[in-house]
Amino acid sequence: MPNEFEMINQAQKILNAAFKCISIRGYANVSLRNIADDAGVVLSQLNYYYKNKEGLYTEVIKRMAQQYLQEIEANLKKGKTEKEKISYLIEYFQDMLSKNPELFKLFFDLTSMALWSPSVNGLVNDLFDSLAGLMEKYIISGFYHKEAFKDYSSISLSRMILGTIFGTSIQALLAHGKEDRIDSLMTLKVLFE
Repeated sequence: MPNEFEMINQAQKILNAAFKCISIRGYANVSLRNIADDAGVVLSQLNYYYKNKEGLYTEVIKRMAQQYLQEIEANLKKGKTEKEKISYLIEYFQDMLSKNPELFKLFFDLTSMALWSPSVNGLVNDLFDSLAGLMEKYIISGFYHKEAFKDYSSISLSRMILGTIFGTSIQALLAHGKEDRIDSLMTLKVLFE
């Protein structure tokens, strides 16, 4: 009988394999068998630890959300002014698009799933809410001195920034990382001048 540490280790191994497989191949191209093979476990262990396919993907989303939130907040904390904070944020996204596009692909793939699955929808919505909250907390406070933005709520402005960053990131991924698409994130800095 496996002890608690071995059970956590197996569950984590499966989760790592799922995260890797989906981010590299996409949700539609990955089966539970692929994940089990990559994790080096028998297929029944996936069901034992995660109940079903949706349970496993729910945990993948939670892990991805945690990673995004931690990395984005760390980058926002680097800056002292709104302009510096947005610069660090943009550099983070540019770096991710250049060096780790799989994480973005995973995010966009799971966002697409959220359109059809209520449980995935809730998790992805929570992630967007948390990301918008980070934008509001670290960046938006300096916006209210600008006449053009006085009629908009801080959360609306946060969502606009978030939408701009992710929309531009999608374009860069579809263009296979062309530098002009990645560099177009820099235009967001204009809002802070």
